[in-house]
Amino acid sequence: MNIYVSNLSFNVQDGDLREFFAAYGEVSSAKVIMDKMTSQSRGFGFVEMPDDAAAKKAITELDGSTVEGRTIKVNEARPKEGGSSRGEGRSYNNANSYNKNRY
Repeated sequence: MNIYVSNLSFNVQDGDLREFFAAYGEVSSAKVIMDKMTSQSRGFGFVEMPDDAAAKKAITELDGSTVEGRTIKVNEARPKEGGSSRGEGRSYNNANSYNKNRY
């Protein structure tokens, strides 16, 4: 099961995230999402646990808990819906985009 964890302290790293969930069962992966420009944490991450029962128990017990002075939110990750708000996948610079009949 893929788990979404938000409101993380900017000091939390991948290993810390893995450790929080390891008490509930096997953790396949744990990743704090980093900002590409600043290389700092964006305050959220994802944890993958192969055992759904253990994952659900971790979600129930960790949701609303306090980590480094912040109340974290933990729930099952949902697939990304629709497109990106950043325009990814859109092509504005192609033969049909603009100025087609202008010159």
